Amino acid sequence: MFNNTTINRFQDLDTPFYYYDMEVLRQTLDACREASAKHGFHVHYAMKANFNPRVLDMIQSFGFGADCVSGNEVRAAIEHGFGKDKVVFAGVGKSDKEINFALDADIFCFNVESVQELEIINELAGAKGKKANVAIRINPNVDAHTHHFITTGLDENKFGINIWQLPDVATALRKCENLKFLGIHFHIGSQITDLEVYKSLCTRINEMQDWFEDHGFPVKVLNTGGGLGVDYYSPNGNIADFESYFQVFKSFLNVKPGQEVHFELGRALVAQSASLISRVLYVKNGKKKNFLILDAGMTELIRPMLYQAYHLIENLSRRAEVRGLRSEAEKQASDLTPHTTELKYDVVGPICESTDCFQKDVDLPESFRGDLIAVRTAGAYGEVMASGYNLRDHVQSVYSEGVA
Repeated sequence: MFNNTTINRFQDLDTPFYYYDMEVLRQTLDACREASAKHGFHVHYAMKANFNPRVLDMIQSFGFGADCVSGNEVRAAIEHGFGKDKVVFAGVGKSDKEINFALDADIFCFNVESVQELEIINELAGAKGKKANVAIRINPNVDAHTHHFITTGLDENKFGINIWQLPDVATALRKCENLKFLGIHFHIGSQITDLEVYKSLCTRINEMQDWFEDHGFPVKVLNTGGGLGVDYYSPNGNIADFESYFQVFKSFLNVKPGQEVHFELGRALVAQSASLISRVLYVKNGKKKNFLILDAGMTELIRPMLYQAYHLIENLSRRAEVRGLRSEAEKQASDLTPHTTELKYDVVGPICESTDCFQKDVDLPESFRGDLIAVRTAGAYGEVMASGYNLRDHVQSVYSEGVA
């Protein structure tokens, strides 16, 4: 991701910024498309992971659909060329305004998360003289074995309809004349790296589709959700294992003739394509702790503070190959003089919060004011979760194919 030319280019740019390696993104999308096409699976990109305009344009160009969780995401998907027949609207709290917009856009399907929501969509669709396609999101009570903040498929979570509520769903569907039942939807969590979890999900999906068909509701779409994780520890060339992921569903999901299998992948498609690039503002060395204070913080990447998430941190200015580009005279005159000493640093941001820490006790080459720091695997839930707290500027995005 970072060759000598790229790092030298960074020297002249204002930091912090998000750097997108568009070739990494292209390779990831190609791997996912190839692996899913072998089985005839349909992939919808979960837009909440990253809605950077260039990212959306490239994902759309690969023929994927869009999984949206707000009215504005539905709007962005359509504006970026995702066909309305490939746009799905999910989310536990859709407003009437958002539902009406999606109805007017004639999207493919609403993933519905409560009996009351079924009734509201039915009422709003009826007022427009339309019939809305719906899938029922079921809470399968399957443990994704991931961080408790990003688990969504347990009884204790707010998402989906609990299994014991299904008779009420069937009653509501029979009464709602302005709805067309398409299928069932599941999503059990995020950053899932244990594929055994998905085998358990397949078992529950098989049970649930049998339940609906036994009650007179043919299932056309099996929407398995997403959640496939990535390797935050070794990001270089480490694309998610789409082959094994899709093979689990091919092997364990009972797909009947005429059914479609849909997926909603987000993080796995975009995470490794971007890094947060920052500079060291100050170095504070003490008796107990050494601090690198960066010009990026939780306002640019909140995952480490919110989820205790790990991101690989690199000092780009201390890479031997970068130093090798400089003449001996330049080395002597520059603060980029080679150093072999490694120290442990708490890498922190400038925000007035004690939680504004990317990572503690990071082993890095001895670092200095002005050094370029890369926080890796920031392509998912980085830019989209940025904030203006402390009246911070919104930072730019830089691309391997040019600056925005």
